[in-house]
Amino acid sequence: MRGGFADVRGFLAWSSGHHGRDHHREATMGTTSATQHGTDSGPDPDPGPDRDGGGRPGRIVRSPLGWMLTGLAGVGLVSASTATGPGPVPVLGAAAAVAVYWLVMRRVARRSTPEIARAGAGREALLGGGIGLGFILVSALVITAFGGYSFSWAGDGFLSVVWAAAVVQIGAAVTEELLFRGLALQALEQLWGSRAAIVITSLFFGAVHLGAPGASAWSGLAIALEAGVLLGAAFLWRRSIWFVVGLHFAWNTTEQLLGIPVSGHAPEGLFTVDVHGSALLTGGGFGLEASVVPVLIGVALAVPMLVLARRNAGAGNLRAGR
Repeated sequence: MRGGFADVRGFLAWSSGHHGRDHHREATMGTTSATQHGTDSGPDPDPGPDRDGGGRPGRIVRSPLGWMLTGLAGVGLVSASTATGPGPVPVLGAAAAVAVYWLVMRRVARRSTPEIARAGAGREALLGGGIGLGFILVSALVITAFGGYSFSWAGDGFLSVVWAAAVVQIGAAVTEELLFRGLALQALEQLWGSRAAIVITSLFFGAVHLGAPGASAWSGLAIALEAGVLLGAAFLWRRSIWFVVGLHFAWNTTEQLLGIPVSGHAPEGLFTVDVHGSALLTGGGFGLEASVVPVLIGVALAVPMLVLARRNAGAGNLRAGR
């Protein structure tokens, strides 16, 4: 699930293609969505003066698809400008992306942003990180047990390798989660409900990874299931961007440090990995994410998360389709 300009560009291209023909529909839905939001689950819009000011263009921009596209453009621009920058640039880009997200949600969507609240952010990130770390380690261990992987120490500088991996993956995790879970999933959920939102965002999360080296239809489907569904379910359960950022960050960083290709990109890790046997087991040149093992484990993790989100529906964590 490597972040970067290619992933962002792919998602924005899809979004832009749908924007024009959704203008008329969103003009009529913008006003009603504000009323529905008050009675449905999820964060309440931020009440304020001139909520319906600006006439028809204002209602279009403040509709779910309107603020989603605005946010995708803003966060996507930050990601494209900083994802591959030197030194701490990706981390600075992640901070800038959070600021852009906050501005879009508060000033354009006119809604509160409890999903990026600072209170409890560290706890959520650590919990998500623990799940992501365990997910990748168990997946790699199963593949190794079946003879698919063998690891050897790479011999490179420990601190420099860990620092480089952490910096890049922080930027990737934050920007991708803001784009897909913060903006896309929440906007589509407000329009069509949680089930439709998780299906649509999962499919497009897999689709934008089709441009990665060694990608195939199977790898795209695998990422849609193991990553799109798992991360979407994780967000619906916890309603915290920091939780899914932690999960995403630990996932990518662990893969990279193990020397396993991350979405087809060969990493500089602490280990080198030799691959043996069927690509269905190992993921082949694309890496672990195209293996059937993490697909099965990812779906197994997503199911209880969705159940927990459903149980929390009375507290406002899951929205039924309309």
